Amino acid sequence: MLWLIGSGPVLLHTVVKSVLLLVTAVVGFRLGERRTLAELAASDFVAVISVGAIIGRTATAADSAFLTGAITLATILLTHRLITRLRYRPTFARLVDQQLRLLVVDGELRHDELRKTGLTEADVLAVLRQCGEAPADGEPLATALQTACRRGNTDAHRATSDG
Repeated sequence: MLWLIGSGPVLLHTVVKSVLLLVTAVVGFRLGERRTLAELAASDFVAVISVGAIIGRTATAADSAFLTGAITLATILLTHRLITRLRYRPTFARLVDQQLRLLVVDGELRHDELRKTGLTEADVLAVLRQCGEAPADGEPLATALQTACRRGNTDAHRATSDG
C-alpha cells in the first residue's frame, strides 16, 4: 500500500518543495512586468507553461531537489525577461511577435484577415458580447464593433485586432 499513498516524510518533502517553488515563481513573476492574460505574447505563454511544468516535476520528483527547481525557474524567468527586453528591438520583435491585423476597415469585417488569424465572425461576436457591446437585431457586426471602440471599450478592440 506504500506505493499508493507514499510515506510521511516523502509527502512532507513534496509539500515543502511545492510551497517553496510556488513562492519562487510568484516572486519571479512579480519582478517582471505586469500584463494581463489577454496581452500575453507567445514568449509569455511559454514562460507560464514552463513554470507550471517545472513546479509540477520538481515538486513531485523524489530525485529532484528544490534548488534544482529554483535554479531552473530563475533561468526560465530571467530568459523571459531578456526576451521581453529584446522585443523593443524591431528586428527581434518581428521574430517573436504576432503581426497586428485590422479586422474591420470602414465598417466592414475583413474576412481575409479573419481567416489569417483563425477567427470567425462568431469569435468577434463573442468578444462583443463579453464587453456588453453585442449588436442589436439587424445591426451589422462591424457597426457594433465600431461603437465599442468609439465608447473606449478597448477590450473589444484589443481582442479582435490581435493577430
